[in-house]
Order: sequence, then structure tokens, then C-alpha cells
Amino acid sequence: MLVKIEAYHGGELWCARGIGEDIFTQGETFDELVENIKEAVALHFEGVSPLPDVLLLSEVRLSDVASPTS
Repeated sequence: MLVKIEAYHGGELWCARGIGEDIFTQGETFDELVENIKEAVALHFEGVSPLPDVLLLSEVRLSDVASPTS
């Protein structure tokens, strides 16, 4: 099983929501968000073994990505 999670920066906090699952969490940093996602998925699928894999989809601002030099 694969759970898709969308992560985005919602102003002051990083937020994540499950795509097709009732999962939502947030964190002050991206690293905190990742830990909170793991906890939220474990709680959502409590009693399921093994826990599903998580595919994390995150926004990336192209202006923050280094452009290749010619």
C-alpha cells in the first residue's frame, strides 16, 4: 500500500494532507513536518501491519533552485 501526502508551506507552518486519506498534520520546520507525518500515518493506520509506504509530494519554488549555468 502507498499513501500519498501533499506537503506545502502554509504561511508560518509547513502543512501536510493525505490524498485520499483523512490525514492532516503540520510542523514549524520541514523536518518536524516529516516526523509528524510518520506519526499521523501510524495513528491513522493503527493495527495495520505493515504500515504503508509514504510518498511525500512537496512544493518547490523554482526561484529557490539553482539554475544551470551555460
